[in-house]
Amino acid sequence: MGIWATLAGTAIGLVIGGPLGALAGAAAGGAVDATRARRPERSQERRRVAFTIAAIALAAKMARADGEATAAEFATFQRLFRVDAREEANARRFYDLAKSSMAGFEAYAMQAADLLGPGSPTLEDLLDALWLIAAVDGFHQAELDYLEQVATLLGFDAAAQARIRRRHLSPAADDPWAILGIEPGADAAAIRHAYHALVKRYHPDRAFAEGVPSEFIRVAEARMADINAAYDRLTGRRR
Repeated sequence: MGIWATLAGTAIGLVIGGPLGALAGAAAGGAVDATRARRPERSQERRRVAFTIAAIALAAKMARADGEATAAEFATFQRLFRVDAREEANARRFYDLAKSSMAGFEAYAMQAADLLGPGSPTLEDLLDALWLIAAVDGFHQAELDYLEQVATLLGFDAAAQARIRRRHLSPAADDPWAILGIEPGADAAAIRHAYHALVKRYHPDRAFAEGVPSEFIRVAEARMADINAAYDRLTGRRR
């Protein structure tokens, strides 16, 4: 079952709880069924749903950070999540509810960190998606402030935030040194060590194993392609 059908039909029974669970219940049109709530659920499925709701909520809140939620920003969300035409209504319903929900982004971010692990690669996938959405109409200061606050709440320290920010701002986004997170001029051993560490952390198979929905793997695949291309440029490797 695709993630959008899951959210529309069963997410409220996965005992997500908190503000993310409240958003899921509102979008699905009902409250959590008490009988079903007592039934143990698969951990990976619970993480999959939690990740998706958190991504929707934080993307929708960020789209309004600069005072205007644009159609282009939602279109980017759809592209990142591979929302096909048959599921657009479900995705739009969650997105619009999140934009207008009473809960602030802080509550969503803190619960996401609790459910998915502070500073985890899974949450870095989510944070990268937020950066990509923000980039659609150019970065506004309000969006940059929002991204910094969300990153902190998701458990990323200053060094990790700087590394993520370099992938999307200056130096150029295609700078191989920035992509591998190493200083320009580093030796071959440092380049190789950085590359293998990044492959281990960001390979799409890791995302699948940690419960990232298949609809969202595009972000992990794109990052892995950038990592491979950066390594190739610095080492002269040919595929």
